[in-house]
Amino acid sequence: MLNLVHSPALPNTEQASSVNHKKLRKRLRRNTGQAIADFRMIADKDRIMVCMSGGKDSYTLLDMLIQLKVTAPIDFEITAVNLDQKQPGHPEHVLPEYLKSLGVPYDIIEQDTYSIVTDLIPKGKTMCSLCSRLRRGILYKYAAQHGITKIALGHHREDIMETLFLNMFNQGSIKAMPPILQSDDGTHIVIRPLAYCAERDIEKYACWKNFPVIPCNLCGSQENLQRKKIKAMLKEWEKYPGRIENIFRSIFHVVPSHLADRELFDFGQIGSARDAWLPDSIHAHQS
Repeated sequence: MLNLVHSPALPNTEQASSVNHKKLRKRLRRNTGQAIADFRMIADKDRIMVCMSGGKDSYTLLDMLIQLKVTAPIDFEITAVNLDQKQPGHPEHVLPEYLKSLGVPYDIIEQDTYSIVTDLIPKGKTMCSLCSRLRRGILYKYAAQHGITKIALGHHREDIMETLFLNMFNQGSIKAMPPILQSDDGTHIVIRPLAYCAERDIEKYACWKNFPVIPCNLCGSQENLQRKKIKAMLKEWEKYPGRIENIFRSIFHVVPSHLADRELFDFGQIGSARDAWLPDSIHAHQS
């Protein structure tokens, strides 16, 4: 009798877990597809380079694009690319084995940027900025040499918000990561298909899919990173329902006339400019 009463518990739990995972996958896929559509990230015959760092975000990005490719109304190619920066202890076999198991085209670029960064940056200082610039240059060069039309990065919703606050607090500017960006020289187009996806969903998805995540031992272990402080701040704000969602929504609803950037809005057109109080007129009266 006892067995008859308790035996359904495990199957019910597994069934509920399966349903939740399917909902999670559907939500991520929907948000990714919506971001791609809203910003027209992918066009027919595009050759997309998915930048694989070995982190949860890039694994999820590749997984989503592979799924969407099956149902997309357009045809596009995917190539997974990883930059092996020759960090000590880096498990260089992990990504090639994983990508080979998926059957997707991939390439591993081997270049020792680790030595460059550690030689130029004093011990204890943040290495991310230089590391990022070197990595971007290498990936841009690869894209140009291989006819890549779009470079896909795994930045998610929280990455975008963290960048917003980092620029506000440290640079005095209101600027974040756009879902789609053209490089300064106009040569490359960078897309962020996970722009609408919440980091907590990506974490859960990566855990469920058991992605072979590779930690960044170069700069990921530096506890004094400003981004980590911003991340902790946003984590604290999650206690307040709707706050994170509204902050993210505000990035898409900018009202230039209610800020103070004179290059974005012509404040001089308001009212009559005939008797405007200009700096030159002030000096003239004083003299």
